[in-house]
Amino acid sequence: MRGGQVATLIGIDSNVLARYIVRDEPQQTALATSFIEKVCTEESPGFIGHIVMCELVWVLRQTYKLDKGIIVDVLAQVLRSKELEVEDTELCHAALRDFRTGPADFADYLLAQRNHRNGCRYTVTFDRKAARHDFFRLLIDANSMEEVS
Repeated sequence: MRGGQVATLIGIDSNVLARYIVRDEPQQTALATSFIEKVCTEESPGFIGHIVMCELVWVLRQTYKLDKGIIVDVLAQVLRSKELEVEDTELCHAALRDFRTGPADFADYLLAQRNHRNGCRYTVTFDRKAARHDFFRLLIDANSMEEVS
């Protein structure tokens, strides 16, 4: 509770969200499904933070070996859900648009969008895939950044 406000959101960890989506472990899947479908409502949604979104992508890609297209669809469904409230939905939608067509990871695009929104002209990186995005520059040396196309 902050500033006298009554909290209405309930935070959801990435492992709960992943079990709900992948449905691979019966006991945890049942618990996650019951919680999300019975407790999370439009009036009191489950809260999905940026870190959870990034962890979810990592788990779906690394652990479950899902294709990027499927991961994009999963993220889009999470963002559309009325029973889930994603931290700064607009920012996540922008990162998802970049992720859908770009070579870098969702976390990179979320970082780029967030930094840009916070006044950064660009973000320096050693990641050549991320550096293809307009909001990144490849760090060559302390005085030199390069745009990668």
